[in-house]
Amino acid sequence: MARPPSRPPPQGGRRVLVGAAALFLAGGLSGCFQPLYSEAAHPGLVEDLRAIDVAPIDKRIGHYLAQDLIADLNGTGQTASTPKYRLTVTVSTGTQTPTVNSEINVASSATVTGEASYTLTKVEGGAEVLKGNAQAAAAYDRSTQQYADMRAARDAEIRIARALSSEISLRLASALAAKSS
Repeated sequence: MARPPSRPPPQGGRRVLVGAAALFLAGGLSGCFQPLYSEAAHPGLVEDLRAIDVAPIDKRIGHYLAQDLIADLNGTGQTASTPKYRLTVTVSTGTQTPTVNSEINVASSATVTGEASYTLTKVEGGAEVLKGNAQAAAAYDRSTQQYADMRAARDAEIRIARALSSEISLRLASALAAKSS
């Protein structure tokens, strides 16, 4: 049987040239992508987001949510110095225990759910800009140790606050970007 002719191994210089061409093309295209709600795409949007005053929110999860919203909206963690908008949020939480260990009659896990109702209004005149609801859930493992169980539940609340903050911030950015366009 005749063996088919074998190919010569690829040249080292050829690999370098192909790699350089790929990097050149990728570098040329990198400037084509911009964040959806950026200052370049929507002039004045970042300023509008920084001008949102977040009203205090009740409950422990409300404290976490307010801090996350302030950080998400203005990027500094400071409150707005001259607010144009006021964001009021009410948050409610619930806990579900989907599985119960039949031997000790204790739930082995839990899911904390959170729902935030928010309203963005103009400071001058009080006109409503946006109103909506956001929902999030976080699961955690329950423990027979009381402190560990409380800490796990609090960590779940913190994760919910972050998720709600991200969702609300994105919706606010979308509404303000549409307003400025």
